[in-house]
Amino acid sequence: MEPTGLWQATTGVLESIATGAGILGTGGGGNPYIGQLRARQAIEKHGPVTVLSPEELPDDARVICVGGIGAPTVGIEKVRDLQSLYALRAIEDYTGERATALISNEIGGSNSVEPLIPAAIAGLPVVDADGMGRAFPEFQMKTFFVYGVPCCPMAIADEKGNSIIIRETVTPEWAERLARAATIQMGCVACYAVAPMTAEQVRRTAVPNTLSLARDLGDAVQHARDTGTDPLEAILSTCPGRILFTGKVVDLDRRTTAGFARGAVAIDGLDAFNGSRMDIDFQNENLIARLDGEIVCTVPDLICAVSTDTGEPVTTELMRYGLRVTILAFPAPALWTTPEGLAASGPRHFGYDTDYRPLQV
Repeated sequence: MEPTGLWQATTGVLESIATGAGILGTGGGGNPYIGQLRARQAIEKHGPVTVLSPEELPDDARVICVGGIGAPTVGIEKVRDLQSLYALRAIEDYTGERATALISNEIGGSNSVEPLIPAAIAGLPVVDADGMGRAFPEFQMKTFFVYGVPCCPMAIADEKGNSIIIRETVTPEWAERLARAATIQMGCVACYAVAPMTAEQVRRTAVPNTLSLARDLGDAVQHARDTGTDPLEAILSTCPGRILFTGKVVDLDRRTTAGFARGAVAIDGLDAFNGSRMDIDFQNENLIARLDGEIVCTVPDLICAVSTDTGEPVTTELMRYGLRVTILAFPAPALWTTPEGLAASGPRHFGYDTDYRPLQV
């Protein structure tokens, strides 16, 4: 029997997915509005995309992970085109296997909807899961690879039709280094596709139900706006977490270097936080938050900035002086809080001399 799918990704749900993924993306993953427009164009032309649960995948499924790589600051000026489709075709040609479904690399920003574009064009379903449950700046930071799925071969493609294959690397970190170097030569905006995964690998290593969660978060924010209720409360009711801080952006250091957007933002407190200050470091995504100099949240927990009034996500490339933002925090998916997960994504991986302390909700 053919899988029927959980739901259909139509143009009508794209705005909600983009909003929710912008929240879950912890500041990164690419501009969600731009991603939404690109996905809308593909779905309008080729039709809606079926969304499957991991459990609904046939045992002989071949699931290919696709996603974007590069600096979000560049991505708002150099918009992606069909790189993910080119990368998909390149890895299919290299491996001699055709995808039966696609899956997102991360449920963050535009990367959450990136698989919908080649899926609509190729007539493929997309799995309701991803490899992070958030967004991370480096290629190897995926639950797939942490729990034994090979990271290579992988294909990287640009908008001009150039593509390369990284056949094998000695570690997943080397795959990141080589892919990042290629991406810089491609103008700091590219897409990749990884060799097909089995249904068992997806079920065992993916973070499930994240595309649905993004959609539900976006729906909750939109409902709050329509009814004049508190969008922050709507977000936290849909995805349990807590408010870390509310304030106004008073300082911002942001630079594009080595294929990443790196920097820090300072926020002076308003309302209940008046007189306090929050500082957040980011590398594409928000990594660590300090309240009056004391660390209050670190990766892999999610540190998310949203507009205080509307609940609209504020990505690192759109952060600017004077914005009034609320910083939300959500617990990391359980796959990241194991010793293996923390070795790949904890604060010490990013050079911070502190251990991970789980967020208390």
